Amino acid sequence: MPYPSARVARPVLPSPPEYHQLHRGGRRGWWWAVLGAVLVPVLGVGVVPAIFLAPIAVYRAASSSGGSLDAETLMKASPALLAALNVGLGLSILLAMGATWALHGLEAGLGVLRGAPAALALAGGLPGAVRAGPRRDVGGDLPAAAGRRGRRSTLNAFTAETRNYLLVILLLTPFQAAGEEYAFRGYLTQALGGLFTPLGTGVSRAAAVVLPALLFALAHGLGQSVPVFFDRLAFGLVAGWLVIRTGGLEAGIAMHVLNNFLAYGLALAFGNMDDALNATGGSWWMIPTTLTQSLVYLGLVTWLARRWGLQRRADPAVLAA
Repeated sequence: MPYPSARVARPVLPSPPEYHQLHRGGRRGWWWAVLGAVLVPVLGVGVVPAIFLAPIAVYRAASSSGGSLDAETLMKASPALLAALNVGLGLSILLAMGATWALHGLEAGLGVLRGAPAALALAGGLPGAVRAGPRRDVGGDLPAAAGRRGRRSTLNAFTAETRNYLLVILLLTPFQAAGEEYAFRGYLTQALGGLFTPLGTGVSRAAAVVLPALLFALAHGLGQSVPVFFDRLAFGLVAGWLVIRTGGLEAGIAMHVLNNFLAYGLALAFGNMDDALNATGGSWWMIPTTLTQSLVYLGLVTWLARRWGLQRRADPAVLAA
């Protein structure tokens, strides 16, 4: 069975639930889902990362003239800032698990990663990334376009800072990507999908995919341009549908990790990390690129899931004590 059992006895669901319906086996009351849908994104995207960024802010304020610090100076890219941000966002894994246990009375590990689908996700993701090419939503432009956008068209020099960035990206970016997926495609998908389940299967699926994707795009900041917002919304929609199609978070996490590796890699090689960490502007051409990469990935993973006979539903007895 892919999912652990609940802490306390619950009525057995009448049909095998999909991933986004698992919270229906937990504590009764629509308000728990609404409370969690507010708390998890606010704490995971705002409060916890701010705690880890606070020491950097204090240090930079003390080092600046007059002890003042504006937002641009605070978010100036550095390996230390990227590491703090990745750790802060990665802790959303614990927030999602804690909310599942505290608010819904279910096992904290409900819907945790499964070994075989994780391998499947990477198997589908690598050729998908290669065939579709890298995204351009975080400032890492393709070399051919770099000159037109005011960025370098030749390879940047490899420095000690580049090495430090690479270490942070390789070690902590998977943790950061998993944290965002646990919060938005994990907890929010289950909470909102379960909330709308009484309205029908189609409505619950739509809510479980669209609402977390919308919150995911909004969580990247109100200062982002309209194309960047829709680009992130498109990414969230595909990642959300992957959860429904595969019955877990593995494919979405793998896609998120590969996307960030490519974006940060391009920024280090041809652009700069300030643009990557503070991406607010962009063109509408980003969206076809994102959809091409994401839909190729979706197709490959869906095909592999069918070939492997991946289980998308949980036995209703799993949610009973």
